[in-house]
Amino acid sequence: MAPPSPARLYAATAGVALMATGIVGFFYSASFGAPGEVSEMLGAVEVNGWANVLYVAAGSAGLLAATAAPRGFALLAGLLFTAIGVWGLALGGGEAILDLLPTGAGASALALIVGLLGLASAASSASSEAGAEVAGDGL
Repeated sequence: MAPPSPARLYAATAGVALMATGIVGFFYSASFGAPGEVSEMLGAVEVNGWANVLYVAAGSAGLLAATAAPRGFALLAGLLFTAIGVWGLALGGGEAILDLLPTGAGASALALIVGLLGLASAASSASSEAGAEVAGDGL
């Protein structure tokens, strides 16, 4: 049995972490305004209802994709969260992306970490999976 690919590990761990972040975030702010009431979850990550829905949806997708399409999820989540992180840094704290997602140092850092890890795991899985396919063709 081969060890899981980096993309599969990413999809599973990011799925659990994002889902937990979204669920815990609802205890801090469940406001669906534009951006509505924004609270700092655990004193670090700015959340509102829209951000919590994004985290729960992305986490659910990660858990579902961990067995079916982990590399696709890692690439898509990597692109999405990296874009959100960069956009949040460009806007600065106290603003909102599309008047929905709150920005701040914590939210932007979380998005960049999730995004860059997703891109890295997708890139590293591409080369390892390609090697496995080549090795499998010779059998």
